[in-house]
Amino acid sequence: MRLAIDVMLDYWIEGTADVLLLVEAAAMADQRLERQDLRVYCPEPLRAVAGEEGIGQRTWARGEGNFRVEYQAVVAVDRSTIDLASLMPTPARMLPAETIAYLLPSRYCESDKFEGFVEQQFAGLEGGVLAAAMSAWVRDNLTYASGASSGVTTALMTFADRRGVCRDYAHLLVSLARAGGIPARCVSAYAPGVDPPDFHAVAELWLAGGWHLVDATGMASCGDLARVAVGRDATDIAFMTVFGRTTMNEQSVSVRLLED
Repeated sequence: MRLAIDVMLDYWIEGTADVLLLVEAAAMADQRLERQDLRVYCPEPLRAVAGEEGIGQRTWARGEGNFRVEYQAVVAVDRSTIDLASLMPTPARMLPAETIAYLLPSRYCESDKFEGFVEQQFAGLEGGVLAAAMSAWVRDNLTYASGASSGVTTALMTFADRRGVCRDYAHLLVSLARAGGIPARCVSAYAPGVDPPDFHAVAELWLAGGWHLVDATGMASCGDLARVAVGRDATDIAFMTVFGRTTMNEQSVSVRLLED
């Protein structure tokens, strides 16, 4: 699977402000960067830093007035689709150190508030069977609705409203998984077929000794996704964080499948 990615961000920044960008596809064992080009039109040199868990790259920029970002890439994804239900559970005491933070509640994923629901709704399930059931529940019980949520919407709010966008689907699945004893993190990604075209958010669950991508919206399969970054929730994976005031003029995200 080869993906052609084309991103344009056009913003106005009041005065000057530091900007943290997270738009570059990550180079990983299951996704190879054939080419990429990042151009940021700003007055000072860029500074690159490693992403969360060493996955991907964040880029610092200094914005002043007109601020434009252009990113193009071709990513070859080599990742098999796995039946979640076939994956065995890992007891909490046997989890590797790097997964423990993803068992705990975070700003947008209040997993501790879902423990009672998980115990009742998914009684007797564990491991991949539990993960598959949770993913199906989120997909079947939420309605995808653009504009249904905002930057302050948490998993608990989404659970109550029963609607949201990809970010909300990911937050809710991650919260349910953590409440059920499965380490789970949020992933920003590029995927073809996302409607409307935009940056995409999915979940990644730790099962049978590895991380497994899950898109609860059903818009993409794990083999279609190119990871950008991972983190506890949307706080860690936002495509752009501006430490100041800004206005969006225009932005676009295009992801196309390429023929081999």
